[in-house]
Amino acid sequence: MRIKTKLNLGVGLLFLMIIILSLVSAYSVFLIKQDTENILKSNYNTLEYSRNMISALDGIKLGSKETIQNFEENLEKQTHNITEPGEKQATEKLKESFALLAKNNADEAVKAQIRQDIFAIMKLNLDAIKQKSDIAKKTAETSNFSIAIVGTLCFLIAFNLLVNLPNNIANPIRELTLSIKEIANKNYSERVHFTSHSEFGDLAKSFNTMAQKLEEYHNSNLYKLFFEKKRLETLINNMNDPIIGLDNEGIVLFANDEALKIIGLKSENIINTQASELAVTNDLIRSLILKESENEIPKKQPLKIFANGKESYFEKEILNITITPTGEEKEINIGDVIILRNITLFKELDFAKTNFIATVSHELKTPIASIKLSLQLLENAQTGGMNDDQKQLVESIKEDSQRLLKITGELLNLSQLETGNIQLNIEKSNPNTIANYAVEAVKVQADQKQIQLIIDADENLKDVKADSEKTGWVLINYLSNSIRYSPEKSTIHIKLKEENNQIVFQVIDTGKGIDPRYKDKVFDKYFQIPGSPKSGTGLGLAISKEFIEAQNGTVGVESNLGLGSTFWFALNV
Repeated sequence: MRIKTKLNLGVGLLFLMIIILSLVSAYSVFLIKQDTENILKSNYNTLEYSRNMISALDGIKLGSKETIQNFEENLEKQTHNITEPGEKQATEKLKESFALLAKNNADEAVKAQIRQDIFAIMKLNLDAIKQKSDIAKKTAETSNFSIAIVGTLCFLIAFNLLVNLPNNIANPIRELTLSIKEIANKNYSERVHFTSHSEFGDLAKSFNTMAQKLEEYHNSNLYKLFFEKKRLETLINNMNDPIIGLDNEGIVLFANDEALKIIGLKSENIINTQASELAVTNDLIRSLILKESENEIPKKQPLKIFANGKESYFEKEILNITITPTGEEKEINIGDVIILRNITLFKELDFAKTNFIATVSHELKTPIASIKLSLQLLENAQTGGMNDDQKQLVESIKEDSQRLLKITGELLNLSQLETGNIQLNIEKSNPNTIANYAVEAVKVQADQKQIQLIIDADENLKDVKADSEKTGWVLINYLSNSIRYSPEKSTIHIKLKEENNQIVFQVIDTGKGIDPRYKDKVFDKYFQIPGSPKSGTGLGLAISKEFIEAQNGTVGVESNLGLGSTFWFALNV
């Protein structure tokens, strides 16, 4: 029988029995309720009326109309509540006796007769109550028996389903699961044998067919797999970049020839060896497998390795390899691949560029200084007078020489930073002093555009560990940029505050802001925002970043197009 049919029959039968049990229970409760209500309505009320009439009879006095009226009301109610055989005759007799009493309230014989009539009515109803109570009891016993029979049948059916149905479903599933695990462990000879004609029988046939095909595929593709493995190893060995592969437990799986050259080990000494063990005796392995901590500033530095008879530079890249096993949804980590990209040529070109820029900048400073000296002599009245056109030419030459001197200074600073020759004088520096120095340096530039510079500093700011001259240069650069791009008669705020054991310097302007596309590039070398006036080399912010990071600080910018910009840097207290 099919599993679906078994489930439908078992659950359907149980459902039907539950409905029958519910109907029997509801009908039994209804019968008991009906019997109880019949007793209350038919007999209990009569007893209540009778009791009231006896009480009224005891209280009748000569000429007491209220007591007589009470008796008449209860007698009238009793007249409308006659339910038992003989009760009508007894009630009529009571009415006749009461009529006699109404004529003579002092007749005690009539009162005694009335009491006998009331007691007769009460006896009829008490006997009826006992009879109906026996009927209700019998109804309750019959109901209990019926409910017990139906409930027992429901329990037997449910118990049978509880014992047999889970086993009929779970046992084949358990057997199938064990067989699937065997297949997953590459035991392709595993088979499942179900003799039933249910869905599990169909599943067993499909599973055995799959296992047979997997066994055939496994036996016929071992050579292909081995060939592909050799092809992959050859491909990795012929790559120019050193490559090392680790599994998820840190064991070295492969290392190409380039990697073996720079490591200085043979293949048999490194393959299938724990990388942490190799790191104990090999500094290069230790630096390769060492992953950057999350709290470290993400600034990649190239590895300098002596290889091929010279110093070579490499960029380390660690690729985490994850796969999603067939039939599963969760990815699992199977290892890492360490790639060292040889950037020696680019580093040499960068050194050549830096040296060229440093040499040219240094050579340019001398003639520019001579030009400035000559301009000062020309402006001196003792040298001779000049007409307006000559003065305008001299002023133009002066501005161009000043701009050339600024550019050469920036190029020299950049070359010093790149070669590591910059000298920092780290000392305790007062943030307010640095801010005031920077404001004074750009005051003339701000006054030309009628821009107000406001310093907003927290009270009792701690000193910072910084080179005050270089830090002041950075703040001046921020202010110069803000003045250049701010509208006339605007305000620039210089805010100083302490956060997380650092002093944060902020320059807040109301200029045109920076397009979000370019916000991450403003600190790059030679970058200038498209559409902005080409008034510099694009090195100011790059040098500022290098100056601050050389002092273990951080820089950043917050800006919205049309709403101004906030350039900031933070230094340790």
